[in-house]
Amino acid sequence: MKKYGVNELRRMFLDFFESKGHLVMPSFSLVPHNDKSLLLINAGMAPLKPYFTGAEIPPRRRVATCQKCIRTGDIENVGKTARHGTFFEMLGNFSFGDYFKTEAIHWSWEFLTEVVGLDPERLYPSVYLDDDEAFDIWNKEIGVPAKKIYRFGKADNFWEHGAGPCGPCSEIYYDRGEKYGCGKPTCEPGCDCDRYMEIWNNVFTQFENDGNGNYETLKQKNIDTGMGLERLAVVCQEVDSMFDIDTIVALRDKVCEFARTAYHSDEMKDVSIRRIVDHIRSSTFMISDGIMPTNEGRGYVLRRLIRGAARHGRLLGIEGAFLSELSKTVIETSRDGYPELEEKKDFIFKVLAQEEDNFDRTIDQGLSILSSLEEGMKEEGKKELAGKDAFTLYDTYGFPLDLTKEILEEKGYTVDQAGFDACMKEQRERARAARAKTNYMGADATVYDSIPVEITTEFDGYDHLSDESEITVLTTQTELTQALTDGEKGTIVTEKTPFYGTMGGQTGDTGLITGPDGEFKVEDTIHLRGGRVGHVGHVLRGMLKTGDKVTLTVDENARKATCGNHSATHLLQKALKMVLGSHVEQKGSLVTPNRLRFDFSHFQAMTPEEIRRVEDLVNREIMEGIPVKTDIMSLEEAKKTGAMALFGEKYGEEVRVVSMGDFSRELCGGTHVANTADIRNFKILSEAGVAAGVRRIEALTGEQVIAYYRQQESEVAAAAAMLKTSPDGLLEKITALQAELKEAHARIEALKSEAAKNAMGDVMDNVREIGGVRFLAAKMEGVDANGLRELGDSLKDKLGECVIVLASVADGKVQLMATATDGAMKKGAHAGNLIKGIAKFVGGGGGGRPNMAMAGGKNPEGVNQALEEAGKVVESLLH
Repeated sequence: MKKYGVNELRRMFLDFFESKGHLVMPSFSLVPHNDKSLLLINAGMAPLKPYFTGAEIPPRRRVATCQKCIRTGDIENVGKTARHGTFFEMLGNFSFGDYFKTEAIHWSWEFLTEVVGLDPERLYPSVYLDDDEAFDIWNKEIGVPAKKIYRFGKADNFWEHGAGPCGPCSEIYYDRGEKYGCGKPTCEPGCDCDRYMEIWNNVFTQFENDGNGNYETLKQKNIDTGMGLERLAVVCQEVDSMFDIDTIVALRDKVCEFARTAYHSDEMKDVSIRRIVDHIRSSTFMISDGIMPTNEGRGYVLRRLIRGAARHGRLLGIEGAFLSELSKTVIETSRDGYPELEEKKDFIFKVLAQEEDNFDRTIDQGLSILSSLEEGMKEEGKKELAGKDAFTLYDTYGFPLDLTKEILEEKGYTVDQAGFDACMKEQRERARAARAKTNYMGADATVYDSIPVEITTEFDGYDHLSDESEITVLTTQTELTQALTDGEKGTIVTEKTPFYGTMGGQTGDTGLITGPDGEFKVEDTIHLRGGRVGHVGHVLRGMLKTGDKVTLTVDENARKATCGNHSATHLLQKALKMVLGSHVEQKGSLVTPNRLRFDFSHFQAMTPEEIRRVEDLVNREIMEGIPVKTDIMSLEEAKKTGAMALFGEKYGEEVRVVSMGDFSRELCGGTHVANTADIRNFKILSEAGVAAGVRRIEALTGEQVIAYYRQQESEVAAAAAMLKTSPDGLLEKITALQAELKEAHARIEALKSEAAKNAMGDVMDNVREIGGVRFLAAKMEGVDANGLRELGDSLKDKLGECVIVLASVADGKVQLMATATDGAMKKGAHAGNLIKGIAKFVGGGGGGRPNMAMAGGKNPEGVNQALEEAGKVVESLLH
């Protein structure tokens, strides 16, 4: 068997499957695209999930890749054994509803035995327990003896992840020989020792799991295979571990050269050597995909890897910065498969050097403080470092928590994770509170304050909506960065831009910034201090980095609509002065693609006639088709032309004067239409007061006016349909309905009055005299508050000088009403005090004037007691 190198094996695999009709696709980025379930790509199939789920159509139904992957689940064991690593390459061939088990198994065997030349006698397939189809292919078609085919259960040979597509697997093991075995008589494929190495896994996605353990056969069956390139190289090159294959040996030897040591000379040094080798591979590839060292998410993974490697360099006695130099070896040995490494090498070196330098400034002090903390724990007999101390090391000295844990673990100590998390939470809450006082996407304003003062942006977007420039600054939501990756939010600053930044009431442009490796959606454009323009948004795909040559493209439709609204505000201001008077001054404005808002000084609401006249004036100027002219002149010259300026606004020595014929002339830095006809039309939606002496008009132009009238038409048609008439007959129908409603209301009130009188019955029999005043307390059913008042007035007319208390129960609720005549009040009667005295019996409260009061309650059972008590209360009030 020939000992093929890593780069040869990669090419052999991809060429083989290309010959079988597969589209060979380059490795996807390590940053997942539109997949929030993953922090980093960790398998060959991960970036292909949209094709497996049917969310996207694959470019071909047969695809092959060599995918760069990162897994950090066992990061603490990296270096301690030769088995573990964070970075690996996954070879894979995939079928989306095309071929299935027969071809997948035959091709895996063909590649391993005929192309690579592995000894068939040393290969052992495994299948899922019940997968007789795969077993027969291996046994009857390939010719592998039944005793060499192993059946494993769900834990080993069935791939599923909750609900969704799933299926059995068939793995291929390679027997590396007895020297790698455990020596047990039971040692066979599936054993935990290193003898039988799994090198290939064929996943047959043929079922759909409903999440409750019920499986249905899929109409479209898929193939998802994976083979670790480093594992295949270990087998082909007949070496002990991945740290001994050709490309990694070159890197391992470079570490040993820097450390002036030899591999296998000291076990503790070997741990550090392996750790550095693994971490610099991962770091190099992560940075090439635009991931930057930060304190959160995938950026924190990168920071842990870089600083972990730097710390182990110290343990080996390596002096000075060395990671960038090591990265050169990674690039030299991997660029055949990943040409982007060579293209981005200067960027990779810069990021590594900067992060290593930052850590180098604090590591000695941090190690010294950690040593003091260790002494303190030793003296106090403690075995756990306080969370707040671990947080100080993290926050002040840049020690990732995992690094602190690793250092302490070597000496038998642990860290209070809960205490650390509490400190982290407290810090984030403080930061959130501070951000609430600032304006940029919730981020602290110092994000922009740290931009070098010499960096500026030239705006050239008055005449065109697309331009090419260079990225000078990138920021995340919290700090300056060298790159932004898929899904990340941030701000891009370029040397020049056609994007208009929010200013003078006009909102900033939106659009796209496209670079060689990615695309950024601009959601807002803002002005920063020092003459810089910030493009705020998020990365749609790929990555962008400082120094990239990019194309900036403004959303043309949004800009045109904004221009129409802005030019309309100029016409509106002049029309308001003409209709309302010269006292009208602009007090504020907002111009967006969808609408315009204009605040102006005026001391009373505009009449409908005034609004119509203003609207007509603006639309007249639009229909005139007046060219919109922009002149640049000195402020003094502009004033001489009679151009309107915004009161209190500060202007520079040179100003832009926007003229629309003789009708309007204003100082303005915003963007405008070329001709008033481009505005198309103008409609005032509302006019209202917003402050003392300040009115506000909301209005629409262009397409938005058409959309507004269409909505109005739709609503009128819907209303007409509900009233069973045509839109033309709607007013007539409403007038008729109003007349019917008025008549019906009058009839209802008459019926209610009659019902109330009927409910009163023979209450006159209950009249008695208290202290020379006639008193009546009566109960009735289903009479509302208005009915009780009307009854009270009617009874007073009949009884003369009196006090009346009425109670009504309706729908489980009680209404009490008390009324007293003038003569009764002169003797001390007080309806409000009377109600206060009895409302408690019906579970309520209330009161009112001396002549009339009401109360409500929720206890109908207490009505009789309330009425009995009423007489006693009246007796106590009269004198």
